[in-house]
Amino acid sequence: MSLYSALYAGVSGLGAQAGAMATVADNITNVNTVGYKGVSAQFQTLVAGGQLSTGYSAGGVSAAPKALISKQGLLQASSSLTDIGIDGSGFFVVRSGTDTGDTVSFTRAGSFVPDSQGYLRNAAGYYLQGWPLDADGNYVDNGNLNTLEPIRPSALTGSAQPTTKIALRANLQSTAEPITGAYVRGSMASGTLSPQFSRSVEVYDSQGTPHQLTFNFVKTAANEWVAEISGDPADITSVGGAAITDGVLASGTVRFNADGSLDLAGSDPALFSDLDIGWANQAGSSPIRLSLGSNDGLDGLTQFGSDSALLSSTVDGGMLGTVASVEISDQGIVSAIFEDGTSRAIYQLPIATFQNPDGLTRISGNAYIMSSESGNVAINKPGALGAGTIAAGALEASNVDLAQEFSNMILFQRAYSASSKIITTVDEMLQEVSNLKR
Repeated sequence: MSLYSALYAGVSGLGAQAGAMATVADNITNVNTVGYKGVSAQFQTLVAGGQLSTGYSAGGVSAAPKALISKQGLLQASSSLTDIGIDGSGFFVVRSGTDTGDTVSFTRAGSFVPDSQGYLRNAAGYYLQGWPLDADGNYVDNGNLNTLEPIRPSALTGSAQPTTKIALRANLQSTAEPITGAYVRGSMASGTLSPQFSRSVEVYDSQGTPHQLTFNFVKTAANEWVAEISGDPADITSVGGAAITDGVLASGTVRFNADGSLDLAGSDPALFSDLDIGWANQAGSSPIRLSLGSNDGLDGLTQFGSDSALLSSTVDGGMLGTVASVEISDQGIVSAIFEDGTSRAIYQLPIATFQNPDGLTRISGNAYIMSSESGNVAINKPGALGAGTIAAGALEASNVDLAQEFSNMILFQRAYSASSKIITTVDEMLQEVSNLKR
């Protein structure tokens, strides 16, 4: 009987509109949730009979939720250095705990703060993951989520960092008189030859122990100097794997062009190569990269008429103090800022992308996990291969349009009332059928 089909259609309408109202309720209650992605109700018909004939049987309607995960929310400025948003597609990679066996999920909620153990964690309790950086700022990206680590800047407190780079800018006086006689390697380190210019820098081994290295220079001819890099013989046992006893790490000729710029091609390569030093205290070390200038450049050693002088020097490494704060750059690099004002880049944040982000499965805490509909995850650095860029010091607001949700609420309420009218009307009609027996 077609009346019964109309009754069932009305019931399906009540269920569909109730489900649609549930999406409105979820969206409105999360209108201020950071990184929240709204859900819309998509209605579809239910057909009892596909072909029209002399009789018609009502099918009804059903509501299917559609996630709006790929819809960008507004980025809003934040005063916290560890608040981050994503401009474009992609998600932050997070875990439910600090162990590699904990569940991996993905979120756009970038309100991360250090917890009691120093890990960066958002309000839902998810731990931010990143690639650890080595001393040169490199990381290993093999596409495997297991290479990611929970970000914990406070772990550096009280640790040591070996020196990996020495950068010098110095001028050697062009009017200096060349020395007489031939230069003998190690003569400046031993004191038998007085350098015309000398400067020392402090470097550190892997245990944070300081060591002095000295750069000595004497002029041997026009546009030509001899440089000698040395240290305390009691501190140094080898360089480049070769045993030494005089403390001389490298020596050779430094040549300059007619305009006073560095002639790197004509200079001794040993003076511009890495120093791999073996320390007498058996502490570990990293090869020290020398940055003394580029070919034909004025960014390192130069030769002009002014007095010989050290213009600037940069040496990394040393004992790391207490981490005072954490900063995240627009490139997704997490840096620890120490109490003495120094900083160190420690992690690179990845951005996770999916072929169909709207197919992700939602979980509590404003996060998502992979599903068969979303496809596999791809992790890349921000801005690469379709991944969005990091917006440091900003948070992504909910993408819910409050005016639209209230409009939908009115529509769903009216449709629910109309569906209930179908049921009451059919009930009255069935009552009339029952009264025929009287």
